[in-house]
Order: sequence, then C-alpha cells, then structure tokens
Amino acid sequence: MDTVSTYVHGYSEVEARRLGDQADTLAELLHAGTAYSAGSRVLEVGCGVGAQTPHLLAASPGADLVAVDISEDSLAQARARVNDPRVQWHRADLFALPFAEASFDHLFVCFVLEHLPDPEKALLRLGKLLRPGGTITVIEGDHGSAFFHPRSDFAQAAIDCLIRVQAAADGDALIGRRLQPLLTGAGYRDVVARPRTVYADPTRPDLAEGFTRRTFTAMVDAVRDDALAAGLITRADWDRGIADLRRVADEGTFHYVFFKAQAVRPG
Repeated sequence: MDTVSTYVHGYSEVEARRLGDQADTLAELLHAGTAYSAGSRVLEVGCGVGAQTPHLLAASPGADLVAVDISEDSLAQARARVNDPRVQWHRADLFALPFAEASFDHLFVCFVLEHLPDPEKALLRLGKLLRPGGTITVIEGDHGSAFFHPRSDFAQAAIDCLIRVQAAADGDALIGRRLQPLLTGAGYRDVVARPRTVYADPTRPDLAEGFTRRTFTAMVDAVRDDALAAGLITRADWDRGIADLRRVADEGTFHYVFFKAQAVRPG
C-alpha cells in the first residue's frame, strides 16, 4: 500500500510476543496520565495485535473504544487477546478510515507514525476525525536515544542497522524527537511533548528482561536478515553486536527514551 511503509519488524509470532512484552513492561510508564471519561468515543489507530488495547481499557473503563489496523492477521490476534465487548474492531488503511468527520472525542496513536512515509499528512487526516476540543495522544520511540554500558561498537552498529533498514522502508526510527514539530505543523493546538525514560540495570531485573532483552534487543535482532542482505554489516559483527546487547541485559545498564505528546484538535 503506497500510503504505509513496510512494517520492518514483521508479523511473526515472535514479534507479537515482543509487542506484548513491551506493552506490559512499559504500561505504567507509557499510559500514565492517559484516561478518558465515561462515554467518550476513542479511536486507537494502528492497534496491531492489541498489545496496548488492554491498558487503554483498564485506564478508561467507561469509554467506548474503536480499534483499527491495516493487517487482518494482527486484528485476529487482537480479538483473541482482548475479548471485551467495549471494543469495536475495524480493518482499514489509516488514510481511508471508514468514519465520519468529527466522530471521536479522542485519538490514541502508539508506535504508528514511525512506519509512515508522511507522518504529518497522517496527522492532518486524523485530525479531521476529532470533535471540537477533542485530543490526540501520540507515543513514539527514538532509537537514537539508546545508550548502554558496557559500551560496544558492535552493538551500536546493529542498532544503526535497524535505523537504516527502517529508513529504507520509508519509516523513521528517530521520530520521537519530532513529535512536537509534527503535531504543530499539522495544525494541532496546545501541543505538549515530554520524554518518558526507561532505565534498566541489575537492580531492576523486570526492566532488564522485559525491555532491554525481550523488547529492544529482540526488535534489533528481527532485522538481521534485512541488514545482512543489504550489506550493512557482516554476519560476525552482527552476532557480536546482539551478544553484547544481551550481555547488557544480563549485567549492564541500558537507557532509552520514548516521547509522549498530547494535543488538541486542529483549528
């Protein structure tokens, strides 16, 4: 589809588990401050396998949630994961959503813009779905924010491969730092973007395992074949880089920044 870049992480069972691990490990960090009033109509854009959906429902038990994704396979997994009558599921392209203008009170967009060739155009289109005074919440990572100890040039090279593979697919793995100007450029009002920092070390084993190993390292390792096929790195250097990232999860420190932005309907 020409409006959406390739989802570089793939649609495997491994990726579905990674998304679930990420959502559950970071639920408090990412969802804090996001709650919708009873009776609100909320659109979750790009719900994928439904990893974030249970956390939206838990924080806003009285809201009506509509979840949409372009992948039927992902939606099937989402329905199996979230068996809740409060959710309506729809398969649709973000640029051809089957909803009337001004039909939602709130939009929730998590880990979607990074995969789009024109995220500002997407934000403009989505803004039309909001009622006057309605809000949008956007969450994205920024792979350029990752730093760790012990330092490893091989691990950094593997991370850089992920960034380059995503760029080749018309995505942007560094989009977190752009949320404020993107929303402002799309005409949204009262834009507030703030960092949400993950820090893991041996005193925080849940984060070291759930984020450093099962989320971030797994995400990097998923583009191994693409990176090797493109000649971005040698097989030996890749294997060394992933091994070093796993060692960081075992005994080192890891730092990463997500960005969460909230804004009011354009106009």
